[in-house]
Amino acid sequence: MRKWLLGGLGLLLLCCGGGVAAITWFFARPPLDQRVDFDRPLRVPPLAASTVDGQGRRVFELRAQAGESDLGHGATRTWGYNGAYLGPTLRAKRGEQVVVNVRNSLPEATTVHWHGMHLPAKVDGGPHHPIPAGGSFQAAWTVDQPAATLWYHPHPSETTEKQVYRGLAGMFIVDDDEPAQAALPHDYGVDDVPVMVQDKDFDGDQLSMAGRFGSDIGVLGDQILVNGTPSPYLDVHSELVRLRLLNASTARIYNFRLGDGRPFALVGTDGGLLDKPFMTDHVRLSVGERAEIVVEMRPGERVALRSVQSLGGDLGSKFNGGQDAFDILQLRAAATLTPAALPKTLVATPRLDPAQAAQTRSFTFSGREINDRKMDMDRVDAVIVKDTVEVWNVRNGHDTPHSFHIHDVQFQVLAVDGAPPPGELSGWKDTLYLAEGRTFRIIARFADYADPTTAYMFHCHVLKHEDEGMMGQFVIVEKGDQPRLTHG
Repeated sequence: MRKWLLGGLGLLLLCCGGGVAAITWFFARPPLDQRVDFDRPLRVPPLAASTVDGQGRRVFELRAQAGESDLGHGATRTWGYNGAYLGPTLRAKRGEQVVVNVRNSLPEATTVHWHGMHLPAKVDGGPHHPIPAGGSFQAAWTVDQPAATLWYHPHPSETTEKQVYRGLAGMFIVDDDEPAQAALPHDYGVDDVPVMVQDKDFDGDQLSMAGRFGSDIGVLGDQILVNGTPSPYLDVHSELVRLRLLNASTARIYNFRLGDGRPFALVGTDGGLLDKPFMTDHVRLSVGERAEIVVEMRPGERVALRSVQSLGGDLGSKFNGGQDAFDILQLRAAATLTPAALPKTLVATPRLDPAQAAQTRSFTFSGREINDRKMDMDRVDAVIVKDTVEVWNVRNGHDTPHSFHIHDVQFQVLAVDGAPPPGELSGWKDTLYLAEGRTFRIIARFADYADPTTAYMFHCHVLKHEDEGMMGQFVIVEKGDQPRLTHG
């Protein structure tokens, strides 16, 4: 696909005149290396207000709406939840019953998907239950999973990329009573900070989805926003600061490092904390992935979080943004810092046993298809019996990067191309970077919720790929039952 695209484009440029100069520019232009002044304080999304109803349920209100935002280019038309851009951080504790009342004030249908949350299929927010313009929807469930950094975003059929790009996204933090949560930095917005990273492209003062010339993965912007803030800095007042990193872009992959190369502690991935801190000097996040890192600071210093080369060094990597580099966020330590220490252990992670797997399935991602089939909302790609364990072999079968995401469950990585996974993949995951040509063996338990009428999704989280059909669906049923899908 990529060779055809580049070769065909070269021929087209030659035929259209000005060929030599155009081809020279196309192939020789350097990757982006964006440096910024760090001249705006980081905006921290507010914690969403909630009430407790007569049934003891924690109730949130979300409204999807249009507005205008200052993203560094004046008044830019954007979409957001309970505001003009992005949304508040929802926060609930394990064991709580939550209700989210969603109202759609947009001019088109939308949904809200609770990315990483274990919950019934009917309230998962996939494409089967669109909320029409002017309509509303109530999602209610009991939070039953470890503390983790999750997020919410639209998931309508064929328009997810556009809606997320315009600004519809927010974090959902789950808390629990594990002692490690108190041992880590945990003062929201002070030493425990959401860091939602997005790239944007502008046409004048408005967002553009024209994309980057030659890219097969969608929009690759040349400006970074963190929580909607361009060129941001964060004042730090403690020796340790916890950053909840979220790749909330629609296509770009990031490889986060600190500007001076110092190591930091990876303490959590998509589904919660690791067994113990994993010391590293980088963390790569594909679209939709999260990582919790703890950075140690010294009084008075300034250090930048950057994204450096995230993919290989070949030509295709260049045009998929893999060689680009960006300033992300500057950390500014106060002259005096509150002492803090990193715990040596975090939480015990029960390991799923592949010997207990009821099924082993294989899925190959290639082009815009999974196992040579595009999404069909009337087709069930996997019927899974409730409370069983399955092993999935997930492979990227061609030369474009993909990001695998599965709804409802968290999984563990058993192997990468047959070898034990690296330390950064030792915890719970729901989203996974699929490098070109590699196979990941994962294991998950599909527990608690059976519904033969409503499917969960698995798909590429590169949102252009998702919208163009790189998605499948599975139904969880009671033993002996069969799926009976309904829509609307």
